[in-house]
Amino acid sequence: MFLCPLLGIGIKKMLDKKSKEKIIKKFQTHPSDTGSSQVQIAILTAEIEELTEHLKKHKHDFSSRRGLLKKVAERRKLLKYLQKEDQNAFQELAIKLKLKIAKKMIQEEEEKAEKEKELEKMIKGENEEDSENE
Repeated sequence: MFLCPLLGIGIKKMLDKKSKEKIIKKFQTHPSDTGSSQVQIAILTAEIEELTEHLKKHKHDFSSRRGLLKKVAERRKLLKYLQKEDQNAFQELAIKLKLKIAKKMIQEEEEKAEKEKELEKMIKGENEEDSENE
């Protein structure tokens, strides 16, 4: 059993029912919420931390490594969805969970928005030139 630093709970080999309930209570958006993106991301984060600790001790456990990579990919998909749907909730969750990946996703989103603006300017510039030539 190790203490999860982000969530402040002790975690055994796998997340047990009590620790999942604590996570759900901490991150739920309304009293009956058990499956929102925020809750799912928080549970995945705890599982990822648990698997990371396991893999530090058992470096050749490749099936657990594969499971870890699947959980990381799933969490990233959920984070991307939450960022697209509710930017404020995404940023709050990223701060609560201290996610490094969230900072990177925010930067990528800003860069994408800048590129789109530049592209729009270029298109407008071309359209204006075409109008003047006619």
